[in-house]
Amino acid sequence: MRYAEGTKRLEGFRKAITSIRRKMRTVQAALEPEQVADYALAGAKGEVMLSELFGDKNELIVIHNMGRSCVYCTLWADGYNGVYDHLADRAAFAVSSPDAPAVQKKFAKSRGWRFPMVSHKGTRFAKDLGYGSEEKGWVPGVSVFRRKGKKILRVSDTACGPGDDFSAVWHFFDLLPEGPGAWSPKYKYPRRR
Repeated sequence: MRYAEGTKRLEGFRKAITSIRRKMRTVQAALEPEQVADYALAGAKGEVMLSELFGDKNELIVIHNMGRSCVYCTLWADGYNGVYDHLADRAAFAVSSPDAPAVQKKFAKSRGWRFPMVSHKGTRFAKDLGYGSEEKGWVPGVSVFRRKGKKILRVSDTACGPGDDFSAVWHFFDLLPEGPGAWSPKYKYPRRR
Protein backbone atom coordinates (compact mmCIF):
# COMPACT_ATOMS: atom_id res chain seq x y z
CA MET A 1 0.00 0.00 0.00
CA ARG A 2 1.33 3.42 -0.90
CA TYR A 3 2.19 5.74 1.99
CA ALA A 4 -0.35 8.44 0.98
CA GLU A 5 -3.15 5.87 0.62
CA GLY A 6 -2.30 4.25 3.95
CA THR A 7 -2.12 7.53 5.87
CA LYS A 8 -5.50 8.54 4.45
CA ARG A 9 -7.03 5.25 5.68
CA LEU A 10 -5.37 5.73 9.07
CA GLU A 11 -6.77 9.25 9.30
CA GLY A 12 -10.25 7.78 8.77
CA PHE A 13 -9.69 5.30 11.60
CA ARG A 14 -8.48 8.08 13.91
CA LYS A 15 -11.59 10.14 13.15
CA ALA A 16 -13.72 7.06 13.91
CA ILE A 17 -11.92 6.63 17.26
CA THR A 18 -12.60 10.30 18.09
CA SER A 19 -16.27 9.79 17.24
CA ILE A 20 -16.45 6.67 19.41
CA ARG A 21 -14.86 8.56 22.32
CA ARG A 22 -17.57 11.24 22.06
CA LYS A 23 -20.20 8.47 22.20
CA MET A 24 -18.45 6.90 25.18
CA ARG A 25 -18.48 10.25 27.06
CA THR A 26 -22.24 10.52 26.42
CA VAL A 27 -22.86 7.04 27.85
CA GLN A 28 -20.47 7.76 30.72
CA ALA A 29 -22.36 10.95 31.63
CA ALA A 30 -25.65 9.02 31.70
CA LEU A 31 -24.46 6.30 34.11
CA GLU A 32 -26.12 6.16 37.50
CA PRO A 33 -23.29 6.54 40.03
CA GLU A 34 -22.81 3.92 42.73
CA GLN A 35 -22.27 4.89 46.35
CA VAL A 36 -19.12 3.50 47.96
CA ALA A 37 -17.90 3.37 51.53
CA ASP A 38 -15.52 5.94 52.96
CA TYR A 39 -12.64 3.46 53.10
CA ALA A 40 -9.84 3.86 55.63
CA LEU A 41 -6.55 3.62 53.73
CA ALA A 42 -2.96 4.07 54.87
CA GLY A 43 -0.96 7.13 53.91
CA ALA A 44 2.57 8.27 54.65
CA LYS A 45 1.36 9.99 57.84
CA GLY A 46 -1.09 7.31 58.98
CA GLU A 47 -4.72 6.53 58.30
CA VAL A 48 -6.37 8.54 55.55
CA MET A 49 -10.02 8.26 54.61
CA LEU A 50 -11.07 8.08 50.98
CA SER A 51 -13.08 11.26 51.56
CA GLU A 52 -9.90 13.10 52.60
CA LEU A 53 -8.26 12.38 49.24
CA PHE A 54 -10.70 14.80 47.59
CA GLY A 55 -9.04 17.76 49.31
CA ASP A 56 -10.86 20.86 48.05
CA LYS A 57 -12.12 19.15 44.87
CA ASN A 58 -15.46 17.45 44.28
CA GLU A 59 -14.00 14.81 41.96
CA LEU A 60 -11.25 12.31 42.62
CA ILE A 61 -9.28 10.05 40.28
CA VAL A 62 -7.79 6.99 41.99
CA ILE A 63 -5.37 4.74 40.14
CA HIS A 64 -5.52 1.08 41.18
CA ASN A 65 -1.82 0.21 40.89
CA MET A 66 -0.38 -3.26 41.51
CA GLY A 67 2.58 -1.79 43.37
CA ARG A 68 6.34 -1.82 43.22
CA SER A 69 6.45 -5.40 41.96
CA CYS A 70 4.79 -4.52 38.62
CA VAL A 71 7.00 -2.96 35.96
CA TYR A 72 3.92 -2.15 33.84
CA CYS A 73 2.23 -0.26 36.70
CA THR A 74 5.51 1.57 37.18
CA LEU A 75 5.47 2.61 33.51
CA TRP A 76 1.94 3.98 33.88
CA ALA A 77 2.82 5.82 37.11
CA ASP A 78 5.89 7.38 35.48
CA GLY A 79 3.47 8.84 32.92
CA TYR A 80 1.02 10.09 35.57
CA ASN A 81 3.89 11.95 37.18
CA GLY A 82 4.38 13.94 33.98
CA VAL A 83 0.74 15.04 33.79
CA TYR A 84 0.05 15.24 37.54
CA ASP A 85 -0.13 19.06 37.72
CA HIS A 86 -2.65 19.13 34.86
CA LEU A 87 -4.77 16.39 36.44
CA ALA A 88 -4.65 17.90 39.94
CA ASP A 89 -5.76 21.27 38.58
CA ARG A 90 -9.03 19.68 37.44
CA ALA A 91 -9.63 16.89 40.02
CA ALA A 92 -7.96 15.33 43.03
CA PHE A 93 -5.61 12.49 42.07
CA ALA A 94 -4.03 9.63 44.01
CA VAL A 95 -2.43 6.25 43.37
CA SER A 96 -3.44 3.28 45.52
CA SER A 97 -1.41 0.09 45.77
CA PRO A 98 -1.05 -2.90 48.11
CA ASP A 99 2.46 -1.78 49.13
CA ALA A 100 2.96 -0.45 52.65
CA PRO A 101 3.32 3.36 52.86
CA ALA A 102 7.06 3.10 53.67
CA VAL A 103 7.64 0.99 50.55
CA GLN A 104 5.55 3.41 48.47
CA LYS A 105 7.48 6.41 49.78
CA LYS A 106 10.88 4.87 49.06
CA PHE A 107 9.86 3.68 45.58
CA ALA A 108 8.17 7.01 44.72
CA LYS A 109 11.33 8.87 45.72
CA SER A 110 13.47 6.61 43.53
CA ARG A 111 11.16 7.35 40.55
CA GLY A 112 10.70 11.07 41.25
CA TRP A 113 6.94 10.69 41.66
CA ARG A 114 5.12 13.72 43.08
CA PHE A 115 1.53 12.51 43.33
CA PRO A 116 -0.14 11.30 46.56
CA MET A 117 -0.09 7.58 47.27
CA VAL A 118 -2.15 5.44 49.64
CA SER A 119 -2.03 1.78 50.56
CA HIS A 120 -5.13 -0.38 50.40
CA LYS A 121 -3.30 -3.30 52.04
CA GLY A 122 -5.54 -5.04 54.55
CA THR A 123 -8.69 -3.26 53.32
CA ARG A 124 -11.50 -4.26 50.98
CA PHE A 125 -11.06 -1.12 48.84
CA ALA A 126 -9.52 -2.67 45.70
CA LYS A 127 -11.51 -5.91 46.02
CA ASP A 128 -14.86 -4.18 46.50
CA LEU A 129 -14.22 -2.00 43.46
CA GLY A 130 -13.31 -4.98 41.27
CA TYR A 131 -9.53 -4.57 41.16
CA GLY A 132 -8.37 -7.82 42.72
CA SER A 133 -7.53 -9.23 46.10
CA GLU A 134 -4.54 -10.51 48.07
CA GLU A 135 -5.64 -14.08 47.34
CA LYS A 136 -6.18 -13.72 43.57
CA GLY A 137 -3.78 -10.87 42.81
CA TRP A 138 -4.29 -7.24 41.93
CA VAL A 139 -5.59 -5.73 38.70
CA PRO A 140 -4.61 -2.24 37.51
CA GLY A 141 -7.27 0.32 36.70
CA VAL A 142 -8.82 3.70 37.38
CA SER A 143 -11.86 4.66 39.47
CA VAL A 144 -13.35 8.14 39.43
CA PHE A 145 -15.39 9.39 42.35
CA ARG A 146 -17.61 12.40 42.98
CA ARG A 147 -18.37 13.81 46.40
CA LYS A 148 -22.01 14.71 46.95
CA GLY A 149 -22.52 15.98 50.46
CA LYS A 150 -21.21 13.21 52.70
CA LYS A 151 -21.72 10.56 50.02
CA ILE A 152 -18.90 9.22 47.85
CA LEU A 153 -20.11 8.10 44.45
CA ARG A 154 -18.12 6.12 41.91
CA VAL A 155 -19.02 7.64 38.55
CA SER A 156 -16.70 5.62 36.30
CA ASP A 157 -13.94 3.05 36.19
CA THR A 158 -11.92 1.03 33.73
CA ALA A 159 -9.07 -1.46 33.74
CA CYS A 160 -5.57 -0.55 32.54
CA GLY A 161 -3.35 -2.61 30.27
CA PRO A 162 -0.98 -2.41 27.31
CA GLY A 163 -2.49 -0.37 24.47
CA ASP A 164 -4.98 1.50 26.66
CA ASP A 165 -5.52 5.25 26.69
CA PHE A 166 -3.61 5.85 29.93
CA SER A 167 -0.04 5.40 28.70
CA ALA A 168 1.14 7.31 25.65
CA VAL A 169 4.02 4.86 25.17
CA TRP A 170 1.77 2.29 23.46
CA HIS A 171 0.38 4.86 21.02
CA PHE A 172 3.85 5.96 19.98
CA PHE A 173 4.83 2.31 19.50
CA ASP A 174 1.72 1.79 17.36
CA LEU A 175 3.32 4.15 14.83
CA LEU A 176 6.31 1.82 14.43
CA PRO A 177 6.05 -0.77 11.64
CA GLU A 178 6.00 -3.72 14.10
CA GLY A 179 4.20 -1.86 16.90
CA PRO A 180 5.57 -2.61 20.38
CA GLY A 181 6.82 -6.00 19.19
CA ALA A 182 8.21 -8.01 22.10
CA TRP A 183 9.11 -4.87 24.08
CA SER A 184 8.19 -4.70 27.74
CA PRO A 185 8.94 -1.96 30.25
CA LYS A 186 11.96 -2.00 32.55
CA TYR A 187 12.68 -0.31 35.84
CA LYS A 188 15.86 1.26 34.46
CA TYR A 189 17.24 2.07 31.02
CA PRO A 190 20.66 3.20 29.86
CA ARG A 191 21.10 6.96 30.10
CA ARG A 192 20.40 8.76 26.82
CA ARG A 193 21.02 12.32 25.76
